[in-house]
Amino acid sequence: MTGARGQYLSALGIRRWRQRAPRADAGQPPATDSSAGAAARPGPAPRPEVPTATHAGVERLGWEELAERVPACTACELHRSRHNTVFGTGDVRADWLFVGEAPGAEEDRTGEPFVGRAGQLLTAMLAALDLERGQVYIANVLKCRPPENRDPMGDEVACCEPYLHRQVTLIEPRMIIALGRFAAQSLLKSSEPISRLRGRVHRYGPYDCPLVVTYHPAYLLRNPAEKRKTWADLCLARENLG
Repeated sequence: MTGARGQYLSALGIRRWRQRAPRADAGQPPATDSSAGAAARPGPAPRPEVPTATHAGVERLGWEELAERVPACTACELHRSRHNTVFGTGDVRADWLFVGEAPGAEEDRTGEPFVGRAGQLLTAMLAALDLERGQVYIANVLKCRPPENRDPMGDEVACCEPYLHRQVTLIEPRMIIALGRFAAQSLLKSSEPISRLRGRVHRYGPYDCPLVVTYHPAYLLRNPAEKRKTWADLCLARENLG
């Protein structure tokens, strides 16, 4: 396992296994942050009221009922262009919950979160923590793909939010990892850039679960120099596992 771990750490730009404290420049914005959005870009739009008829009783649903409700959802316009909803996958009693922004084209095709090259890097990130995908739960803020992978809109986030809230309640994770700017801002209801949200432990809403922000794997593929900051974030999360 040591050799395999070394390969995974190498994929993250880390030469050897050791815990790293967040770097002193963690508060400085990176030159670009295309996958998570530029630091100066505004956060998610204000959330309108969620249609009560569409989400009535979501807070009481079990896993099977929730998994049936999501594919039937027509609360926002994204249902018109989707091929598949992407509900989430993994251990429904996991200690770790990883939350991304929204499905991409491949996820929309397969119905699974984080597939393709970004998914492979996420798998490597998990392996560096001695975790497998089946030991964590992986979900997105949105269950449907926005056209052309554009940023989610406020009403879309509002319509999907009850589903994610219910997933968190059912999982009862000990740590949430927000992957990328939009996931972080949506979960924390913040407009701060990701450079200011990284490097510290937040608490997630009414569940008071520890939450750590890091870069999205797709962003890391385009900006490999930021992998060391991501490793620092993962170490911070491991040290503060609730």
